[in-house]
Parts: sequence; structure tokens; C-alpha cells
Amino acid sequence: MYVDSHCHIHLRDLAKRQDEVLHNMAASQVTHALCVTISLADFPAALALAERIDTIHSTVGIHPNPDPKDVGEVDTAKLVELARHPKVVAIGETGLDYYRVKPRQKWQMDRFRAQIRASREVGKPLVIHTREAAEDTIKILQEEGAGLDKGGFGGIMHCFSETMPIARAALDMGFYISFSGVLTYPASKDLRSIARLIPLDRLLIETDSPWLTPQAFRGKSKTNEPAFVVEVAKQLAMLKGMPVSRIARHTSENYFRLFNIENNTVSD
Repeated sequence: MYVDSHCHIHLRDLAKRQDEVLHNMAASQVTHALCVTISLADFPAALALAERIDTIHSTVGIHPNPDPKDVGEVDTAKLVELARHPKVVAIGETGLDYYRVKPRQKWQMDRFRAQIRASREVGKPLVIHTREAAEDTIKILQEEGAGLDKGGFGGIMHCFSETMPIARAALDMGFYISFSGVLTYPASKDLRSIARLIPLDRLLIETDSPWLTPQAFRGKSKTNEPAFVVEVAKQLAMLKGMPVSRIARHTSENYFRLFNIENNTVSD
């Protein structure tokens, strides 16, 4: 069995063909998925899917990129209230993105800090997005006590594409490292070198669908979806020189442990 630790099947084309997406997941033995929100506006759709399907869970949070004029400021108390729902297992996705938002904006950092505080208050982990902002992302996580070492609840470094020193800093705080279809791209040689070094007990796999289609399906008019997470697992298995079933088992166990989700179906 496999788990997709980060997808957006409540958005865009995937939302229109949800039943097909769920069927494809089952056919590929992808049993669980985390439906990640990017604003409070799309949270109801993610939560509705999580309430309908027992093996799908939701996050609640605001992505780093939307302008405050469009999504408003983070209301930490409101976020905590929404996150108390039993099918909501994390805060996010949140973090910093200096690629899309230039120049750097104080409101992005404030939004990030507010969501870390919500995580600490509600006692649920974070889903972290960082792009061209890794050092500041780690610094703020440390300052706000997001790590297990400071009484926080850790979380996922989603779609990891940073350096090994950043991976070590995240691991030291108790975070998990999640790899997406980017790991399968020919240009991702450095990332594959890093993936070899991530401990099995801190490893996760994801699609970030509908984006970041794995190499095997690129250019074939196929929208990325959770079923394709198997391609990420295959790449990790090749890098680590072990059966893909072992990658599937460890990444599934890690997912259930991090998000405190009960499961009795993990097997070799």
C-alpha cells in the first residue's frame, strides 16, 4: 500500500473527476491521501471530501503566495477552531516563497508565524512550503518553536528540493522530508543524492497533484493524481537499493505516525 502525503484533489480538474481519481488510487494500491488546502476558501471542499472518504484527511491553512487583499490576514483563533475537526490533521500548507512573491514581504512572514502558533495551540503538525527561502523558513520555524525539540509538533517539508544542510536542520527539529515527482526528473541529480541520505523513518512521498507530474507521465496529456505517487516510491527504492514494498511500508507508517492516524493495513 501507498500513501500520498500531499495532494489537492479538491481543486481544478481533479475535483471534476473525483470518483475516477479515487478509483485510480484504489487500482494503484494508494490507500490514503492528505488533501492540502491553500486558503480558507477551498477548505470546505477539502473537508467535505475528507468527511466522505474515511482514508482521506484534510489540512487547514493559507499558502504563502496569495495577497492579503485576496485572502485576508490569518486569524489564528479561527484557524485553531477549524483545525480541531477530527478529519483535519495538520496546519498548512504554509511557509515562505520568495520565487513568486518579490520583493520579500513582511505579511508573508507574519502569515507563516501565525500558522506556526496555531499549530502549537491545536497540537497538530505543519505542512511546509518553501521556495527560494529555505534559510528564512528554517529560522522562523526555530524562532517560533515549531520543532519537537522546542515543544512544537513538527511536520512535513513538502516537495523537498533544497540542500542537505536544510534537510538536516529540518530533521533535527523532528520534521519529515517528503519527495514528489520532481525526484524523477532527469535534472534532479542533486536531489536524488540527498534522497539517498534521508533516514527511512523520516521519509514521505507525495504527488502535489495536479502539479508536478512524475517523469513517466510527463508530456502524455495526463494530469498528475495520487495514483502516480507509486512512481516516486519506485525512484526512492532504486536510489536506496531496496524493494519498493519496503519504501511503501515505511512511508505509510511514517504518515500514520506523524498525523496520529489509526491504520491496520500497513504490510510488506
